[in-house]
Amino acid sequence: MLLASVSLNPSVNALPGGAALQSLANGIAGWALVASLVALVLGAGLWALGSHSQNYHQSAAGRRAVMTSLLAAILIGAAPYLINFFFKTGLAVH
Repeated sequence: MLLASVSLNPSVNALPGGAALQSLANGIAGWALVASLVALVLGAGLWALGSHSQNYHQSAAGRRAVMTSLLAAILIGAAPYLINFFFKTGLAVH
């Protein structure tokens, strides 16, 4: 029995509203970066305040907030490349 051959060629412009969806994704990424910046500033302040007042728990929470916000910014920036990498890896499966 012969199997049907199918293919997949993703395109943002293939459906109506594709450009709006791309613009929405760009806007969400921008807002996420701003949120990451705010978290970084607040975490750094918490870290400094905790260190200065000898409050280990507050200092650790500030460090965790700083590291988490930096990791979030890295993931936001790398997201398109990661998605494309794994999509191309999936296409290579035969």
